[in-house]
Amino acid sequence: MKRILVTGGAGFIGSHLCARLLNEGHEVICLDNYFTGSKANVEHLRNHPRFELVRHDVINPYIVEVDEIYNLACPASPIHYQYNPIKTVKTSVMGAINMLGLAKRVGAKILQASTSEVYGDPAVHPQHEEYWGNVNTVGVRSCYDEGKRCAETLFMDYHRQNKVRIKIVRIFNTYGPNMHPNDGRVVSNFIVQALRGEDITIYGTGQQTRSFQYVDDLIEGMTGMMNCDDSFVGPVNLGNPDEFSMLELAEKVIALTGSKSRLVYRPLPADDPRQRKPDISLAREQLNWSPKVKLDEGLTKTIEYFKGVVSGT
Repeated sequence: MKRILVTGGAGFIGSHLCARLLNEGHEVICLDNYFTGSKANVEHLRNHPRFELVRHDVINPYIVEVDEIYNLACPASPIHYQYNPIKTVKTSVMGAINMLGLAKRVGAKILQASTSEVYGDPAVHPQHEEYWGNVNTVGVRSCYDEGKRCAETLFMDYHRQNKVRIKIVRIFNTYGPNMHPNDGRVVSNFIVQALRGEDITIYGTGQQTRSFQYVDDLIEGMTGMMNCDDSFVGPVNLGNPDEFSMLELAEKVIALTGSKSRLVYRPLPADDPRQRKPDISLAREQLNWSPKVKLDEGLTKTIEYFKGVVSGT
């Protein structure tokens, strides 16, 4: 049994990770300031004897004895990270510094949840880990993109200079139960609009593409990365290489929900990437990992979750 700290543990991905770690027999400390996370996401874990929920902002230091740290704390959807961009940068950078300092102090292994946004609007397709990206450093998305890029730099420097045991994963578009219904991400947007019978909003022409991985596949990759040999630190892409346009996704959601929603078109947001697709060769080679859940299966499970959210149950 390990004692594991999960920052951002009450968020969408963090809540699934906490449940997985508890199921494996570990003791879990879930840290969250509830900016985008929710106590409801971990309510079913609250009475677990090996689960502890702490309200804390990673911008401030936190002292605890742990064996491993998963650093997930940061708003991850444009509507949330652009709400307070300075806070977003501080969460990524100061949060990384504080958690790396903790890992150094107690000898813990630490994993950074980075993002495919480090590739920006990519000039290389699909994106592999050696690609340095095409990021606008002064755009409206820069607070998140550059904050995560700086966090990766900090992780590597703590590893080289202070011998901290690190892992870096770059997470591509992920969906599933516990997503925030108003987070502005395309899967949740489409599902909520379809279930309410509202018009489904397509930005631009709808030909821009994304690759969607179900949250269970991501959690498998993250825990696999944490548990693999310390010599492999990453970064490593975790995503589903199956590529879909926004129009294709909207049509799937309408079909699976039986909705009569219409498609409406809006201008494309600034710096919105045209393509996003991971090259997961490195994950296959080093972690023996690849996603298993097909889009229709994952969407069906996610729609069932959102039916309860939309109906208020």
